[in-house]
Order: sequence, then C-alpha cells, then structure tokens
Amino acid sequence: MNIKPLADRVLVEPMEAEEVKKGGIIIPDTAKEKPQQGKIIAVGPGRTAEDGKRVKMEVSVGDKILYGKYSGSEVDIDANKYLIMRESDILAIIK
Repeated sequence: MNIKPLADRVLVEPMEAEEVKKGGIIIPDTAKEKPQQGKIIAVGPGRTAEDGKRVKMEVSVGDKILYGKYSGSEVDIDANKYLIMRESDILAIIK
C-alpha cells in the first residue's frame, strides 16, 4: 500500500469488535458497536502552524489508539476498510 495522509491526518486500521461478551452472549454483526480502537498504518507530516512552522505529530506508525465512535472517514483500499482522521480525533494512545 502506498498512501501518505496529508497534513495532520492519519490512516487507521480499525480493530474488530468483540463477538462474545463476558456473560458468553454472542453478538450478531448487525448489533455490534463500531470499534473505537485501531492501529495507525500511516501518518501525515503534521499541520502547519500560523507562523509557518510544521507541528510534529504526536502519534506514529504502529501505535494502537482510541478514537471517537464516529470519528474519521471510512475508505476501502485493496479490499480492506480503513479510517482517515485528523490527529485531533484521537483520544489516547494505548501502551
């Protein structure tokens, strides 16, 4: 895959939602919530500040992240689903 997000955007591969909850109940695909965790596949160079300097990204390729439920735009690349979102849509890095 040869994709480079622009400005402060990142390409995220969403992690699959759990199929079985703690009580052993199997959740059908239609009732699953959208995943809110993902892995960063590509990052842009960062946004440009008002003074013209580039602001470095706080996330990097390979980071596992938490993001808002309805963050980003869904895109299909090579038959895989990804999200493109701004760095500001990322809530946290999972360590």
